[in-house]
Amino acid sequence: MRENFLTVSEVSSNPAIAGRPPWRIASRLNSFRQPGVSTAEAIRRQARVTGLTALELNFPRHVLDFGKGELDALLIETGLPMTALNLRLDDLTFRRGAFTAPEQQTRLEARRIAQDAVDCAARYSAGHVVLWMADDGWDYPFQTDYGAIWQAEIEGFRSVADRNPAIRVSVEYKPREPRRFSLIRSMADALLAANEVNRPNFGVTIDVCHSYMAGEHPPAAAAAALAAGKLFGVHLNDGYGPADDGLIVASVHQRDTLELIHVLKSGSYDGTIYFDTFPIREEPEEELAANIATVQRLLRRLDHVNLTELTAAQSAQDALAVARVLGAE
Repeated sequence: MRENFLTVSEVSSNPAIAGRPPWRIASRLNSFRQPGVSTAEAIRRQARVTGLTALELNFPRHVLDFGKGELDALLIETGLPMTALNLRLDDLTFRRGAFTAPEQQTRLEARRIAQDAVDCAARYSAGHVVLWMADDGWDYPFQTDYGAIWQAEIEGFRSVADRNPAIRVSVEYKPREPRRFSLIRSMADALLAANEVNRPNFGVTIDVCHSYMAGEHPPAAAAAALAAGKLFGVHLNDGYGPADDGLIVASVHQRDTLELIHVLKSGSYDGTIYFDTFPIREEPEEELAANIATVQRLLRRLDHVNLTELTAAQSAQDALAVARVLGAE
């Protein structure tokens, strides 16, 4: 599948492929799992969309839908490489926390499932496991010992990273939902955790909607992770800020998304772009195609930006000069 992947330098140096994403492109499978649609058929529906070049599944649910050898055969059939598994500990067992649960047995079970995800990623040469610790947090004042649950979280992260140093593990932060306060709620929290875990294969995944929810500017948050060498995953979507809207890419924040793509490209981001969008009233194939087309359009636009002039305007912190360099939308 090497023909579906191009380095940033290859794209930049060849005008014939200008606008072609220098990253693999994957998308949220549950957007295609409508009533009566199996996981296998959802994958086939995704694979038919031109421009999709990778597959990312939730673990364990999506993987458990397949019998022995079935997923292997489907990957061969579609030609899609698996680039990541997204951990989802959504069983009621973990409603009071996973790595931070008050019961030791629950914490150990959460670690076991996350380590199984690492083993599964290695089995399918995915190379990356994304941890979204949905229920690790709190809802009420005095409900928990913040220092204790932070330490439990770090120990959990470290145990997953140590399972297989060849597999990247990243935390996907989110400020709230389903808990009122998530433990890892911002890029700063995520980078602090990565620093404390202190493993080269442990980093961060940024989700654009989650970043807006945290009051961040996603391009700046991504730049911080890139500077630290810790940006392992990007979940691209859009929203208005207060909630996890999961809207079509660049449908609300077009200039921000353009800047994010610029930051990823100039910072040599080498992971997958994963569309974490929720096409509830839209046809999923059409919505996925629109997301791919938007990324291609933004890349083509960046191809026509004079980077020397842009760098000079940024060095001067001259907003008007930046606007002149970028031109009209």
